[in-house]
Amino acid sequence: MSDCIFCKIVEGTIPSKKVFENESVYAFHDIAPSAPVHVLIIPKAHYASMNEVTDFNDIAEVHKAAVQIANNLGVAESGYRLINNCGSDGGQVVYHVHYHLLAGEKLGGLNG
Repeated sequence: MSDCIFCKIVEGTIPSKKVFENESVYAFHDIAPSAPVHVLIIPKAHYASMNEVTDFNDIAEVHKAAVQIANNLGVAESGYRLINNCGSDGGQVVYHVHYHLLAGEKLGGLNG
């Protein structure tokens, strides 16, 4: 999608601090981190939100990448949070499916 900031990051027209990339997934450090480790993980295919996903293999690849990234960054053992915001009431700001991997400190809220 030509006006999507995350699509432009995948294309390389907007710079990012890449953490991971394979055929279907791209991950990079968030420019306004909410935790010491804050990585955005996106499918390269553009879906505005989870409600538009048609190929759930893309989402499975994002989850596999998240585990690999957590291991690579040394936070898998201590723990991390993986979040997807869907729609404006769900807190979604950028309309390209993405997950936030947060770690590096004890995270508050959301007990479960």
